[in-house]
Amino acid sequence: MGEAISHLARLSVSLPAELLSQLDEMVGERGLPSRSQMIAELIRHELAGHREEIPDAVVAGTVTLIYRAESGRVRHALAQTQCAYVKEVISSQHVFLEEDQSLEVLLVQGPSRRLQQLCDELRRIRGVQQIRLVTTTALLPPLHAHGEDQ
Repeated sequence: MGEAISHLARLSVSLPAELLSQLDEMVGERGLPSRSQMIAELIRHELAGHREEIPDAVVAGTVTLIYRAESGRVRHALAQTQCAYVKEVISSQHVFLEEDQSLEVLLVQGPSRRLQQLCDELRRIRGVQQIRLVTTTALLPPLHAHGEDQ
């Protein structure tokens, strides 16, 4: 999507028939126009995951948290942890869910090692029920440099 035809390369892949059938089924269920789009998405996902394994690789992505918000203690602990990672946490969005649960999504960018540390610290907060880091190899453009005129 958005790629010029001149930047495309062809790839021939041999797959077991059952795997190809499952791929075609997934392409159809998602309403994609071709296998190529699905395969490209799967490759991008795996490349981003691979970059997460390289400690100093800079990646961008999201951290999604589900937690019980029975008291302000949990939100306070989350805020303190995010402050310790102020260089990595670009923004956050919070919404209340049913049954005293909250959903928070953090937009993050930084060395994969730091993002994993952030997730580990958030995971240790009592009340956090689920957490997932999803990254991409594409980065956010540089933000304003301190003291720079516009």
